[in-house]
Amino acid sequence: MVNRLATVNTSRTLKVVGIILILSFLVDVLILSFPPRPTDERWLVGLITAFVDRGIVPMVGLGMLFAGHWVDSFDDSSPSGVDLRLPALILSTILGFVFLAFFPLHLNSVRQITDGDVKQVEARAEQAEGQVNSQLQQVQARLSSDQAKAQIQKQRDQVKAQFTELLKDDTRYKQAIENPSIPQQQKDLLKKFKADPKALDKFIADQSDPTQLATQRLTQIRQDKEAAIKRAKDSAFKSGLRVSISSLLLSIGYSIIGWTGLRSKGATSGGGKRKATAR
Repeated sequence: MVNRLATVNTSRTLKVVGIILILSFLVDVLILSFPPRPTDERWLVGLITAFVDRGIVPMVGLGMLFAGHWVDSFDDSSPSGVDLRLPALILSTILGFVFLAFFPLHLNSVRQITDGDVKQVEARAEQAEGQVNSQLQQVQARLSSDQAKAQIQKQRDQVKAQFTELLKDDTRYKQAIENPSIPQQQKDLLKKFKADPKALDKFIADQSDPTQLATQRLTQIRQDKEAAIKRAKDSAFKSGLRVSISSLLLSIGYSIIGWTGLRSKGATSGGGKRKATAR
């Protein structure tokens, strides 16, 4: 009596947990799919990713549901209740097809999103380069007069005098090198100017030359563009690879469970009919 009660309780627990897992997945599917936006690639990618991330839940539920019916087989006298194995096998087969369809769909959506992101990065970089070139033309127009050139030369002489005074004073130079509040890049420049005084003249000339500054800015914009494009492609590759492979594996798992179970069900039903005919 005790063993029979334990068998019934174990079977019921496994079935209930399995059904709850399957139903919770279906509820998640309904909630995540609303409101539907099938033309929105980002929504589609997010939906597929959420499906795949939760894809193992109903598989565990199916396993527990079948385990519950397996426990029932140890006690022929106990009522097994509603047999949900056939609907479960049909659901498993459907999920196999769904996750198989997700495999190419996700890859295509990720590719389209990546192409769009790359185009946006390129458009922003092109706009920034246009602004730099426009500003360069304006600055060059303003600096074309002799008065502006003389003012720039005066500023160069003042900056050079300040640096020269600092570099000649070993005490101030050492304090600047050891000062933690001064960025390391500036310290490296001071060391470079100390070792090569001509480097100071070149640095001041470059920093006061609008063409040189524009070139540096354009180089930075292009480097940022390449880095942004690389990040977008790397992220898309990782996401596409992870979700697509997981979707394919889930499709294989559900298809094996569904088709194998349906074939065995068909064989069992056919065998039962043949036995009945023989009698």
